[in-house]
Amino acid sequence: MLPTGSLTLRNLQRTTSINLPLLRRVVRTFLQDLLRAQDFELGIQLVNRDEMTRLNETFLRHKGATDVMAFDYAENAAPGVSGRRGAPTLHGEVFVCLEEAVRQARQFRTTWQSELVRYIIHGVLHLCGYDDRRTAQRRQMKRVENRLLRQLGDNYDLRQLSAKPNPLGSLS
Repeated sequence: MLPTGSLTLRNLQRTTSINLPLLRRVVRTFLQDLLRAQDFELGIQLVNRDEMTRLNETFLRHKGATDVMAFDYAENAAPGVSGRRGAPTLHGEVFVCLEEAVRQARQFRTTWQSELVRYIIHGVLHLCGYDDRRTAQRRQMKRVENRLLRQLGDNYDLRQLSAKPNPLGSLS
């Protein structure tokens, strides 16, 4: 069965320039080649801190911004329904705060591009049924996250996710 899927990628923030075509290729490789997702309808929204704060406070009742949030829209969504055993079916949305990626990249001595991809992986793993509320689960999820990030880093130069300024200005 050939993978079928819809990927919507929207950059709703203006603080960090992103190479969206490359990010789309990275995410498709992640979904189709690494996760072997057979059916997906995934939205990824890159947002600023104010929007992430609003989402976090509205939906999770947590104060302030966070790095990534995932919303599972699959019918009868429940942890473990998809993902770990066989090809996942993904229907959901992942919100990523680019300002947090930049901030945490400095803290963890990595690139914001790598943090961005890590957050997308993290959000999608939640949609696959992974949970990080308990220490053992968090360790397992982190191991999978690190492995997937390494594999994507082997296939792509993630630093190129930084959009190059157009020397002709607004012409493209």
